[in-house]
Amino acid sequence: MRVAFVILFASMTLVGCGGEEFQDLKDFVRDSGADMRGKVSPPPEIKPYEPFGYDNSTGIADPFKPHKSEVKNANHTGQNQPNLDRPKEELEEFPLETLKMVGYLQQANVGYGVIRASDGKLHRIKAGNYIGTNFGQVISVSDSDIKIKEMVQDSAGDWSERESSLQLVQ
Repeated sequence: MRVAFVILFASMTLVGCGGEEFQDLKDFVRDSGADMRGKVSPPPEIKPYEPFGYDNSTGIADPFKPHKSEVKNANHTGQNQPNLDRPKEELEEFPLETLKMVGYLQQANVGYGVIRASDGKLHRIKAGNYIGTNFGQVISVSDSDIKIKEMVQDSAGDWSERESSLQLVQ
């Protein structure tokens, strides 16, 4: 009898545990989103593009057109202009930034700078030679540097001098 009672109790317990597994969780997930609806706000209104006109009425210069300032003195245009007709020297095809002074020589009381160009070749220059792409002329050569006078053109077409130098690279 005891064995029957234990079997009856065990079968009743098992019947009580039967059914779908996790039914309460499935019901919760199904019912939790029933009242919700997604809301997407409308996109913002796009304003049409209105181009800005650069003209004389605004008083603003057009940044996309070249602007040449008025030259006050007509005799000043082209002042200090280098000789554009002379034959170019070999080191004038290289920008000054790509040239390096790598040595100094002195022969018959004349100082020569030894320059390495960006193509790897060595060149010898002295005062009076031309160098660089800005009509640079060598002013002096010493054992530590080479002083150069360059001629650069501004936006008004005038030429001005500027001094540059190449330092000896150790």
